[in-house]
Amino acid sequence: MNQTTQMHQISGWLEEYDHSFSPFFSDGLLRTASDMGLLEFTIMGKERSNRALDYLREHHLKLDIRGLAHDYDLVVTCTDLIVPKNFRTKKMVLVQEGMTEPETLLYHLARNVSWMPRWIAGTATTGLSDAYQKFCVASEGYRDLFIRKGVNPAKIKVTSIPNFDNCAQYLLNDFKYRDYVLVCTSDNRETFIYENRRKNIEKYLTMADNHQLIFKLHPNENAERAIEEIRRYASDSLVFSEGKTEEMIANSRMLIAQFSSTIFVGSALNKEVHCGLDPDVLKSLTPLQNNAAARMIADVCREVVDG
Repeated sequence: MNQTTQMHQISGWLEEYDHSFSPFFSDGLLRTASDMGLLEFTIMGKERSNRALDYLREHHLKLDIRGLAHDYDLVVTCTDLIVPKNFRTKKMVLVQEGMTEPETLLYHLARNVSWMPRWIAGTATTGLSDAYQKFCVASEGYRDLFIRKGVNPAKIKVTSIPNFDNCAQYLLNDFKYRDYVLVCTSDNRETFIYENRRKNIEKYLTMADNHQLIFKLHPNENAERAIEEIRRYASDSLVFSEGKTEEMIANSRMLIAQFSSTIFVGSALNKEVHCGLDPDVLKSLTPLQNNAAARMIADVCREVVDG
């Protein structure tokens, strides 16, 4: 949904063009795996695709599943980990979705072994396809990060990104709690990454230092299991599986998260953020608060279409 809503916002500044939307897709074996229901932990899973389709239909946006209906002048996407075959000959603008994952061993394999697919390293390899004409990124810090990884500097435009360019708006909300420690959990276990949830909960209790602890569950997480664990190891905590995470962050005194784009909101609002990144690094990566990202990205799209 983060990708879908960002694409929708950008399209709103491109009213002179026709535009169609599709849930993310692939070709070959990955398409077969998706059709068989084996990729439900990814954005090619049927559950997440259906969420995107519901949103697109609700907003009366034109659908073109897999982008086959027209010979498009431009493709705008939030990920280049996979570039479908029918897009490889098209002009493309890549838009950074949010936080990028750490550079693990898988990142170095994907970066240095020619036959290794980029997607095995997750969003750490964002931008490395070089299949696009322009790459719109969140901040100067991210520009430097992507250049270090090998992205062509001439292709990068620092525009900020639509869902994170005006975090101050979340300060005006009706979430009834204030001055608590907020934990935004991850879907690590759903994506086959090890996490010792009990150990982490006990650590969060110590960090909260007698302040109210609130857990906001990741939307892709097994909520029933997570709630049971939190009830067992932190019984006085509050747990939310629904609600606006950004508003919860705005009312908190401290944010605890992992490699999640939610940390951008906390950083932009000058919260105490614990996420495994040095505070200065986090500040440098935080999206520009220009309240203009969608418009600026639309201008980049026009430049690419016009050549």
